[in-house]
Amino acid sequence: MKRANRKIVWIMSVIAIACSLVVGNAIYTMATGTHLRSGVNIKESWTGAENQINEVVADRGKIKDRNGNTIAEDLETYSIYAIVSSSRKSGDEIQYVKNVDKTAKQLAPYLNMEETEIASILQRAIDHDQYQTEFGARGRNLKSAVKEEIESLELPGIEFSKSSVRYYPSGKFASTLIGFATYDENENRQVGQMGLEAFMDQKLKGVNGIERYKQTISGAQLGSKYVEKQAVDGNDVNLTLDKNVQLALESALAQTMTDFNCKRAWAIIMECETGRILGWSGYPTFDLNEKEDIESYLDLPSSFNFEPGSVMKAFTYAAAINEGVYDGDALVQTGTFNWYYDAENDDIVRTNEAQPGYWSIHDALGKNWGMISFDKALTYSANTAICQLLADYLDPDVFESYLDRFGFFKEVGVYGVSEGTGEKNFTYPVEKLTTGFGQGSSVTALQLMQAYSAIFNEGKMVKPYYIDSVVNPYNGEVLYKGKTEITGEPITADTAAQMVELLDAVVNSEDGTGRKYAMDDVRVIAKTGTAEIAENGKYNASVYINSVMAAAPKDDPKIMMYYAFESDQYLTYTGDNFKQAFREALVAVNAMGGVTHDESDNSYTNWQEYSMPAIVNHSLDYANQKLEGMDVNIVMIGNGSSVVKQYPKAQEAIITKQNIFVVTEGDNIVMPNMNGWTLKDVMTFQELTGIEIKVSGSGSVTAQNVAQGATINSESDISVTLN
Repeated sequence: MKRANRKIVWIMSVIAIACSLVVGNAIYTMATGTHLRSGVNIKESWTGAENQINEVVADRGKIKDRNGNTIAEDLETYSIYAIVSSSRKSGDEIQYVKNVDKTAKQLAPYLNMEETEIASILQRAIDHDQYQTEFGARGRNLKSAVKEEIESLELPGIEFSKSSVRYYPSGKFASTLIGFATYDENENRQVGQMGLEAFMDQKLKGVNGIERYKQTISGAQLGSKYVEKQAVDGNDVNLTLDKNVQLALESALAQTMTDFNCKRAWAIIMECETGRILGWSGYPTFDLNEKEDIESYLDLPSSFNFEPGSVMKAFTYAAAINEGVYDGDALVQTGTFNWYYDAENDDIVRTNEAQPGYWSIHDALGKNWGMISFDKALTYSANTAICQLLADYLDPDVFESYLDRFGFFKEVGVYGVSEGTGEKNFTYPVEKLTTGFGQGSSVTALQLMQAYSAIFNEGKMVKPYYIDSVVNPYNGEVLYKGKTEITGEPITADTAAQMVELLDAVVNSEDGTGRKYAMDDVRVIAKTGTAEIAENGKYNASVYINSVMAAAPKDDPKIMMYYAFESDQYLTYTGDNFKQAFREALVAVNAMGGVTHDESDNSYTNWQEYSMPAIVNHSLDYANQKLEGMDVNIVMIGNGSSVVKQYPKAQEAIITKQNIFVVTEGDNIVMPNMNGWTLKDVMTFQELTGIEIKVSGSGSVTAQNVAQGATINSESDISVTLN
């Protein structure tokens, strides 16, 4: 018992001594401001840095296509900075940049900067008694992998702060329409600079939050953070654009620019009945992530005013039919239209010979088909027939009223789009004639889309739109909803039906001007156009705008597409690039037989359509079993045994030799053989893997810098060449 009591006394004595030391140390520290054991000046560590306020940056809302694919989003990145003040210390541990040269040398390869440049930034900050410094644009938007590699260097004084960058997964994607956002230091957020990003900036931007905490001067956080104001992310904007259609259109226009030595090219794809825009693009374009070498900010499909050429003839014919003055079997003399203006009777009079003071109007390329019917004249696209209609059948003033009814020479009024209005030159008799076949007056592609929708939609004209909805991502509340809007009925359903038959002949007659746009698997109707370009008061005889307005299927048009390019090639261009994008749009709305192969590929004759099975959350064996018997190319991503992603989605139509992407849970990804892949295939692989792929050229893949079978990850430097 005595021994036990002595032991208890001994233990209590030790505890008392320990407590005395702790209390004594605390009293000493409080009295002197210096930690007794370590000698650290606590007051110095706390001074001027106790209360911290941190702004929590909200994410900008996402922009998505009609199927939920991301077009634009914020990605978390990091900014690097350097503490250069020697006041930043913890005991004997150095917590600031002391060795400038060593730090500069080790940082240089990660920041893509010269050692001397980094050293200069650091030394300048030291010389000016700054506490910390940054490294400019090269020090911002660093990926997490780069941050981790720099941290592994254990460089004193090198710190990171979270930041974000606006990221566009597809790069070139309706660039002038979507626009871009960049980081604004004054507002501490991504701010829209052009296009939809600027127009919807207030909807897309979030509300930054505020958090408070305590921190020592050495940077150590004291206690937990207190969220004073929660950050609220921005609203999501959902578009009517279809990613597959858009990528096919980008590829087609890029190839057209190369194939036909174009100055510019532009196109719009739209649903005839609804006005929903599936594709929209203009070239030259730019990568939304790089934003380098931007040649023009002009949104060609909506803002470019141009003389459209013969695609306007459809409206002259439609007006004549609708007014009851058209006889398709009546004959007209082609070749040359000689005329004069009878001012007394306000009449345009055709003559046999050229008249002094009046220039004769000719058919393109000096063609003369002799006496032909007005129906056949549209098939051949005769300018002389238009002049004859306006001289003898359709009063030009009545035609002018139809131009207004079809919505020309004024804004269409598409929400979220910058528009041109075109220019009507309809004062003098010659202007009334030339406007009838698309010269003299200018329009926009957007106006043409709205106007032609009346022909393809039984007389009902619809306004194009591309913003489907604006949605609160937290509760799903729809803040804005796009909808089909009938903007008029400029012609009757019967007139529209007659125009459809006339446009059918343009494409499907052996001698029609639109023969190059005919397709084997769907019946296309169209009107072609070749316009001269006015420069310095006269027309340039060496450069033209070649265009087509098409729709399909003929019996019930679902998709319409305007495709134009400015080039010195007048007769030698083909319709292949147009059909590449047009077919993708028809497939997107299930408006054709499903055959989506390249017509130039004659290797396969037995093309088939299948329905993509649902294989996500199933075993790889199950997936292979479901895909067995389908003549498709399966691209396996990852080395796992179960499927976590698939492309295309379940129930979507797939066809012979199409690339099917199957993603497993395995993290070992190898480089596939991309030879022959389209741009859409490459972008799909990039999105599914998160591995960035640099693309150059257009067409299909002909070369890749990483060999097939090589292991790749998010840090791999991969590039492919399309040709």
